[in-house]
Amino acid sequence: MPKNWIIKVDNYFHANPDCIIATAHVDTFPTDLPLEPNIREPNRKSSTYRQIFDSLTTEPQKFFERHSGIVLCANKVKPSKDKKHLELEVLEAAEGGSDGIINGGHTVLAFDSAKNYKYDLSVARVKITIHIGLEETEAKDIALASNTTSPVDSRSKVNARGDYDFIKSYLAQLELKESRKFRVAYYQNQSGVPKNTHCNVTHLFKLLNCLDRNRYNPEGNTRSKHPAVSNTPSQLSDAERERLIKLLPLLTKAMWIEQRLYEIIQEYISKPKRKGINDLASIDMRKNTLLADSKYSFGFGAPGDLALPIVASYRVFLDKEYNWIVPFEDLAEDFLQQLWDSYFRKYLISEKIAGNTVGAKICRNQEIWDSLYIFAQSYLNQLLVKMVNSAKREELTLK
Repeated sequence: MPKNWIIKVDNYFHANPDCIIATAHVDTFPTDLPLEPNIREPNRKSSTYRQIFDSLTTEPQKFFERHSGIVLCANKVKPSKDKKHLELEVLEAAEGGSDGIINGGHTVLAFDSAKNYKYDLSVARVKITIHIGLEETEAKDIALASNTTSPVDSRSKVNARGDYDFIKSYLAQLELKESRKFRVAYYQNQSGVPKNTHCNVTHLFKLLNCLDRNRYNPEGNTRSKHPAVSNTPSQLSDAERERLIKLLPLLTKAMWIEQRLYEIIQEYISKPKRKGINDLASIDMRKNTLLADSKYSFGFGAPGDLALPIVASYRVFLDKEYNWIVPFEDLAEDFLQQLWDSYFRKYLISEKIAGNTVGAKICRNQEIWDSLYIFAQSYLNQLLVKMVNSAKREELTLK
């Protein structure tokens, strides 16, 4: 027997005799519609699902404008008398049909998850296109065409909404003030900018996140002890933008730390006695690395996240207002050299010996983040003791 599903709508119209386009309510949308015509199963771990879920739950009132919609196939469609509901008769595969979700499996999965987490979706709407009485081959053809279009990455969507304008303005001012030139990609296939990961605007956000000692504090009550390097927001809320703007003055310091670490690595692998030998995990001698500051290019390939644990350790030297407890210039070079000699170089060598060469895994090992953070605390304590003793000696001399 055919099954029926009810979809609540604000309005609808016939695009042609066998196709209806409607504005549907998300909170009552049936999430158990069959996926027969769809060419892929929805995946909760996919970036597509995460972007849809984030968009739906953060600003549900804007979901209609930001989402391309859901494509369905039904055997019959019967509108209610008040034109507020559409009743879909669906023939599943066992009944000789191929009705259900043609495109939008991830979207419906996001609806289901959001409902389970008790999000208020009453203001959320979604466009639905309902094809009526399609043969199986026709449904599959539409599904294939819908799902093989080149996806637009989240960075391009954020840029299109103008959410990157604040960092563009900041970098433009830096270029004028300091005679620098930045190569930063804000959207997909941007011309004139290398595809190198380090030149992606999301990489700059990762560098900034590493210095947020308020959000990521192992000693505090924060949920996250260290920055989540894999997180790429599909949109920036007002609160998130405000947080990043507060961190922006630290960007040049974070970029300096990364650049200087790469210089140290370049010096290490270029020593005459080490010619042709590379004992550092995740460093590829056959590639090059370009940084966002166009002055810096290096003769080795490195994963984009390589410097993040190093940059993150510097947050120990910041107070709650993101001011340096000790002048950055007084500690930056010596601290980095000690990190490299005492921890990071040995860590990369040990990982290479163990056969662990996947850069992403190496950079996300929580043990190295913990070790570098603890070392930074110890370094700061020693520095403060020296400063106090120096002040006491100066006071005694004046007396």
